[in-house]
Amino acid sequence: MLTAVSLEHAAVPADTGEVTLLIARRVEPGHEAAFERWAKGILACAATFPGHLGYGFFRSSGGDAPWFLVHRFRDAQACRAWQESPERAAWFADCEGHHHTEIARRQLTGMETWFAEPGSARPVPPRWKMAISATLAIYPISVFGSLFLLPHLTALPLLLSSAVVACVFNVLMTYVSMPVVSRVLRRWLSA
Repeated sequence: MLTAVSLEHAAVPADTGEVTLLIARRVEPGHEAAFERWAKGILACAATFPGHLGYGFFRSSGGDAPWFLVHRFRDAQACRAWQESPERAAWFADCEGHHHTEIARRQLTGMETWFAEPGSARPVPPRWKMAISATLAIYPISVFGSLFLLPHLTALPLLLSSAVVACVFNVLMTYVSMPVVSRVLRRWLSA
């Protein structure tokens, strides 16, 4: 796997406007090496664009399973600049003979990345379901913070105590609460 940014341990961004573009491509047997050279080239080219935050390349697990290309952008404008660029068009004009086709594309922003299943082409849940899920995840953290954290921060200046609260809440949301809530509500979220 070739990565510019490790996707395995990366924290999921809050809704800051970042855009993650997931692309699945099917490659005809016998053309894997040509496709891999092309994919690595187009990913490296995209990485030179302003606002490009990193990429990932995931080989097929075999058989008819797709290959995945992942781009992260600072915002929708940076993503659009890459997608409409003459450089990207040139890479697609030069892919003849590589025998690959796009079979799925998803553009995720903010909290949608918490609900996206790797390797799945299913759409993310509606925003109202994501909002309910996020509220259920935030509520116990807020109660915990009010009872156990805030009383110990009263002597600190407001800006510093707010920074501590934001940091603790972000870590708990990213690594504890949202993974649990999205796993428990998975069936409801995909209904």
